[in-house]
Amino acid sequence: MPVYEALNALSTPVWIVSPQTEEALFANQVATVLAGGAGVSELRHGSLSARPQAKLADYTPAVLAREQVVEIWTFQRHGQAVSLPCRLTRLSMGEHAGAILVEALASGDAMLHGWPPAGQCLSSPGRDNEVRGFYEVLFRTNSAPMLLIDPEADGRILDANEAATRFYGYPREVFAGKHTWEINEAGRSILPVMQAVASLPGGHRPLSFVHRLADGSLRNVQTYAGPVVLDGRRLMLCVVHDITEQEQLKRELEQAALRDPLTGLWNRRHMMTQLEQALVGKRVQDTAFCLILLDVDHFKLVNDSYGHQAGDRMLVALAHTLASRLRESDTLCRWGGEEFLLLLPSSRQDSALQLADTLRQTVAAMTHDDLPSITISQGVVQHLPGESLHSLVSRVDAALYQAKHAGRNVVVTG
Repeated sequence: MPVYEALNALSTPVWIVSPQTEEALFANQVATVLAGGAGVSELRHGSLSARPQAKLADYTPAVLAREQVVEIWTFQRHGQAVSLPCRLTRLSMGEHAGAILVEALASGDAMLHGWPPAGQCLSSPGRDNEVRGFYEVLFRTNSAPMLLIDPEADGRILDANEAATRFYGYPREVFAGKHTWEINEAGRSILPVMQAVASLPGGHRPLSFVHRLADGSLRNVQTYAGPVVLDGRRLMLCVVHDITEQEQLKRELEQAALRDPLTGLWNRRHMMTQLEQALVGKRVQDTAFCLILLDVDHFKLVNDSYGHQAGDRMLVALAHTLASRLRESDTLCRWGGEEFLLLLPSSRQDSALQLADTLRQTVAAMTHDDLPSITISQGVVQHLPGESLHSLVSRVDAALYQAKHAGRNVVVTG
């Protein structure tokens, strides 16, 4: 892509990433070397990674509003995991308009040859009375948990406000002698992340972590860490927000949005995402995958003769039967109406055909107290090298159409 070739002249690692699939659409030379073959998802979710949102697509409102979004990515250098802050913005023009532009906030030379920088680890200093006095009023009046941290002193917590002592369950005199790695589920591995956060300018979005309370329970939190310099010491003022309930509700809503309300199977929206990821995996690992599209034969007669409620019960029973015959790695969705689509990763056409015939016989043998027996017609295809998603879905749909016109209760390959 010639339009991006100029980015190879930069010493800063740069990626252009699809927010839907997290596939790197482009990476300049220093980014490619730095990643060492790791994909974007692996970098975003590494042992030292931190981010405001789990999915890149969730940043769309923020980047459209030109908010500053910063993530911490994990890289491997000389057998050691290191963290690197990255700024995310939205491309507004060009062939990848709408994609996420990721710029590392450190030069590639520093990462490749001089990372991590040498840092001084101080022994536990005495309580800094001036710092504590300076923030006393702020700590007393703020209802959110607040921590004052010295990142150069092994992440020592210099002070905590009353809201923090209530939230975490430690007395102030005990809490103020602890270290951040003692309250973070990541343990001491959080220290490089904290060093990276401490180097950031103010104004970025809060990062998400899991913190451990005094009683051992875990809470999802978002922390905003702003740099403050006092008496020549670069400290971090952290504001903590408990988002455990919001995260749980978000996960439940996300799951509900991806499920078919009748059968409980994945819906078409989720399947499209899985298909896109399968195409990415095929390009990276060159592993074959197949699709099976099946349709209930003469389903309209079931609805007309027994009623739509009976038809719904039939679809639910069929969904449970199909799901019980699949591998954990397979994906089954209700494609629409009485059609169901199966994605079979790491499968070739011969094994997909064998499964399809097993499903055909299993469904034909289903019995219902108050419903008639049913059969299914199926189309089976294997993804072809370089084939688009549109072509793949069109082929499996055409194969199912042929199965319907071949007498039904049959399997046809496309």
